[in-house]
Amino acid sequence: MEDILLVKNLKKHYRDVRAVDDISFSVKKGEITSILGPNGAGKTTTVEIIEGLRKADAGDIYLFGKKISHIDASIKKSMGVQLQTTAFFEYLTVKETIELFAGLYGVTVDSRKVIEEFSLIDKTRSKVRELSGGQLQRLALAVAVVNDPEIIFLDEPTTGLDPQARRNVWDIVLKLKEKGKTIILTTHYMEEAEKLSDHVYIMDHGKIVASGTVEELVKSLGMESFVEFSTTQSKKALALLEGDFKIKAITRETLSIPTTNVEQTLHVLFSKSHENGFNVDNVIIRRPNLEDVFLHITGRSLRD
Repeated sequence: MEDILLVKNLKKHYRDVRAVDDISFSVKKGEITSILGPNGAGKTTTVEIIEGLRKADAGDIYLFGKKISHIDASIKKSMGVQLQTTAFFEYLTVKETIELFAGLYGVTVDSRKVIEEFSLIDKTRSKVRELSGGQLQRLALAVAVVNDPEIIFLDEPTTGLDPQARRNVWDIVLKLKEKGKTIILTTHYMEEAEKLSDHVYIMDHGKIVASGTVEELVKSLGMESFVEFSTTQSKKALALLEGDFKIKAITRETLSIPTTNVEQTLHVLFSKSHENGFNVDNVIIRRPNLEDVFLHITGRSLRD
């Protein structure tokens, strides 16, 4: 697949802060690409530069195969953007809001078809101020694609939604991909990135520190499994086991051991607990995931 977006040596500095520090990456046409990073990593600044909302200090951007020096109105017609917070006119109805945004792009749409596609048909004549969080996010998605864009930017599209509403948004995003849309996603939810992403870039301190498919990134850990367990004597357990494993505390009472040999790990764990008198409960054996990769690379959680 061809690159719909190519970024080379992008930089954006604020005094002594290197928000975007000489990064390069590409996005394939028709794929969902996620940009992950803890707060302050530079991901939103990067996306806003590409959207034309901020100006880069240096670097080149290629969109649709052409070098772009300025994101003008003609380019924006091929883009769809959902910001972290979308401000609507509260007293307009859902139908009026969609028609307003279509008018801003100078396009004519079948508003009923759009409303139905984004599961808002029963809210057609409801005012924006009457919508729930999930309904507002679906409306934000609807107006982001009302111009039938080739590339769509979604900045944390499910933040604050309950699990059911979040999965509803996921279904919409996957349907957009089925239509051939290219989607660039920033998110604070690892499960979301795992579910939706064809390719992932991980940013930290303004740099891209890892990239690949979810499967490639998980394999890069070199771990087959994690053994997790809880204990009321976590400090004692840590002290006794850290000589045998790269053990890590997940919570106050939950510890995690990365391993390539589950049987041997369990044998050592239970032997040490029996010999030294610390309790072991709620043992879980699981495969590594994208969150493990993120913690391994950045040493921080996604929201830090």
